[in-house]
Amino acid sequence: MHQNKIKSNAELSINKRSARSVAMGAAFVMAMAAVGPGFLTQTATFTSQLGPSFGFAILITILIDIVVQMNIWRIITVSGKHAQQIANDIFPGLGYFLTFLIVVGGFFFNIGNVAGAGLGLNVLFGISAENGAVIAAVLAIIVFVVRNALLLMDRTVQVLAVVKIAVLIYILSVTTVPVSSAIKHTFLPSNIDFYSIVTIVGGTVGGYISFAGGHRLLEGGVHGQKGLKYVNEGALSGIGIASVIRVMLFLAGLAVVMAGHKLDPLNPAADIFKIAAGNFGYKFFGLLLFAAGMTSILGSTFTSVSFMNYSHSPEGAVKFQKYRPYLVIGFIAVSTLVFYIVGKPAQILVVVGAINGLILPIALAILLIGAYKNKIMGTDYKHPILLSIFGWIVVLFMAFAGIETLIHTL
Repeated sequence: MHQNKIKSNAELSINKRSARSVAMGAAFVMAMAAVGPGFLTQTATFTSQLGPSFGFAILITILIDIVVQMNIWRIITVSGKHAQQIANDIFPGLGYFLTFLIVVGGFFFNIGNVAGAGLGLNVLFGISAENGAVIAAVLAIIVFVVRNALLLMDRTVQVLAVVKIAVLIYILSVTTVPVSSAIKHTFLPSNIDFYSIVTIVGGTVGGYISFAGGHRLLEGGVHGQKGLKYVNEGALSGIGIASVIRVMLFLAGLAVVMAGHKLDPLNPAADIFKIAAGNFGYKFFGLLLFAAGMTSILGSTFTSVSFMNYSHSPEGAVKFQKYRPYLVIGFIAVSTLVFYIVGKPAQILVVVGAINGLILPIALAILLIGAYKNKIMGTDYKHPILLSIFGWIVVLFMAFAGIETLIHTL
């Protein structure tokens, strides 16, 4: 009996370690998906246009990020269901509509992700962006199809996260950062631009990105109310990591813009690094862009493919896993092919960011409704009232901002 107790305690410890590892994996998948090539391009573009007032958009994004991730991760984990399954339980067919929105948005973002990784290799080694995109696509496919793919994805994303932060620390160390101006205009902006807010929110927490962490927790075996501790750890860690990288890039761009330099609209992010640190800085940008592209390819592919899983039984889950590698290969391969045909990744990334920002209020509203359905969440779960209130405020704000953006664009 004593031996059984020891064994039980050991298994519990292993399970806790495993759950915490999954939570950290989810945190990095979400965070790195949020600061991919689209984020680099969007941040550089809007910093060039709005200067220090763009800090206000970043502040709003971080606050929205907290509300969205805490709600979505919690609802998915407690229910033990993917977001599309929750949507179908609310209204038959609603899950397929949500899947369409997320997968289409994730697919177009992935075109930019593949292009970004390819452009990064172009800067580093001088190979064509198209050939670089193929190399990046092959590397991403290898990560997904090997044994223990989820664990390898987690480790790859974590290593690339360290690369991103190291590159940005170097760039900030060789520039004069206007911290006081950034702080002042972040809280007292001289210009509030709804399009920049919708786009940056869409690029960092809209569309597939808001579900990346929750679905990673679920597929790592963390579910039910016992998993709420890991929801909080993972979501807040992911938001913290993404926010630090977000602010660092904004400050680097602001240092260059306020020094009187104009950024190249065709590749504004590259100009930040080139102006700040010459050719060496430009090579660093290539490394950052490759890391950003790879992490976002992994994040968008994982999450988009997870939305195609409608299995409700262990047998169905096994069957889905059998076909998953083919879905992954197809998703990445077609994204790469479209980049070859269409090109113009910078424009695609900014536009898709705005589209994903419009998807966010729809997706969040669906899950907030699901949070109060007993057949989805169980009879003994009560969703925190403050999370619900702030969640609906985000839904209304993003819907309003999205409509304003559409009217302005048209």
